[in-house]
Amino acid sequence: MKTAITPTRAENFNEWYQNLIVAADLAESSPVRGCMTIKPYGWAIWELMRAQMDERIKAAGVQNANFPLLIPIEYFNKEAEHVAGFAKECAVVTHHRLKMIDGRLQPDPDSKLAEPYVIRPTSETIIGEAMSRWVKSYRDLPLKLNQWVNVMRWEMRPRMFLRTSEFNWQEGHNVFATHDDANADARKMHQVYGEYMRNVLAIPCIMGEKTPEERFAGADHTYTVEQIMQDGKALQAGTSHDLGQHFAKSCNIQYLGSDGQLAYAWTTSWGTSTRMMGGLFMTHSDDDGLVLPPAIAPYQVVIIPITKGEIDDAMKSYTENLAKQLTDAGIRVFVDDSDMRAPDKMWKWIKRGVPLRVEVGNRELESGVVSMTRRDLGKDSREFVPLAMFANVVAEKLTTIQSDMYAAAEARNREMIHNVETLSEITAAFDAGKTGFFRIKYAKTQTPEFDALMEKYKVTRRCLDDADPTYVFVAKSY
Repeated sequence: MKTAITPTRAENFNEWYQNLIVAADLAESSPVRGCMTIKPYGWAIWELMRAQMDERIKAAGVQNANFPLLIPIEYFNKEAEHVAGFAKECAVVTHHRLKMIDGRLQPDPDSKLAEPYVIRPTSETIIGEAMSRWVKSYRDLPLKLNQWVNVMRWEMRPRMFLRTSEFNWQEGHNVFATHDDANADARKMHQVYGEYMRNVLAIPCIMGEKTPEERFAGADHTYTVEQIMQDGKALQAGTSHDLGQHFAKSCNIQYLGSDGQLAYAWTTSWGTSTRMMGGLFMTHSDDDGLVLPPAIAPYQVVIIPITKGEIDDAMKSYTENLAKQLTDAGIRVFVDDSDMRAPDKMWKWIKRGVPLRVEVGNRELESGVVSMTRRDLGKDSREFVPLAMFANVVAEKLTTIQSDMYAAAEARNREMIHNVETLSEITAAFDAGKTGFFRIKYAKTQTPEFDALMEKYKVTRRCLDDADPTYVFVAKSY
């Protein structure tokens, strides 16, 4: 069967993913190594994702702020243990102007900075410095801050939306008077992420705590949201960290308690990024292109007039009426009245993943109906809907598509989670080409045999099982 995307997922999942990005007009590689340019359609998806995440963040009592892109290198030296994980990926600014030298603009040797700046790979240190000034009394707590920014980590093996040298994210940083409050907050934001993934992105998740080997440097606890891609690999889609007093002490975040005593605060940090977009695309899309859940589709419905020549006034009026019904109902809709051939229009929007495609020809116009096809189910889902019922049916369909996409991903996940008793079962599964998450006793991964398995198959401990933390999930990952 001919498909819009080649190779197919079964033939080469990694290449399929890269070609999907191009076919759906989401992004392209930029002239800057390891970076990407997110195109308007891709950015529209991110804006919708960001808006719904931001709503949840604010509902948790968090305020948005914005901190500098450049961080003095001395701040990182205060937190050398934490930064060790980022040190190889840090981009450093060493000069403050350019000069024409030998006919080319180059850093002016006379403009070398007395102290270099690091382009933020994450902002704990500079936000911690601000918090040390803003927090003076127990009355200032809790302090909950978030910023939506871009960060830079010099990625050696870039892949669009998954690992790029520059990417967009939100990073939250909260301060509390007690450890209990801080840990409860870290767990709360972990749950916020899980709910968002399920109800907005229609992605079921495995949620749990990172093992000590995998937790964030400088954290007492790291809680993660792990997604299972169609090829069985894991994608870490969001994390929430209980940082204890580690950063409070290095950044000198202290407060005067109600007892008149000076005490160090307790902090958390939590973040999600455009990596969620990569997870979204790999979870739902098929060999014909993108498949988007209605909650974050830039256009939930596209209306395509089917004509042999120019669109006449009657057809124009009919499709505009359809669009108005949907717009009045709060549904995002686009009428494609371009002069492109009808089959080309259809494939364009199939590849872009629009949840519902509505086609209107002269026959539909005369009989007062529309033809409607679901993207997630394909051509077999085509049905005809009377004009009088149009808006209500569309609203119901979009709700159904959202829930059906989640159910389909959940059913696939169940087939990719394997309970095993021994490491040899994991080895045999990988040797047989099996993929997915392997659930095994955590203690059995504390052996040289598991270290060898990790090295051979490039697997990692993803997280402890929330239902029973004596078990851990093991998988290959992105």
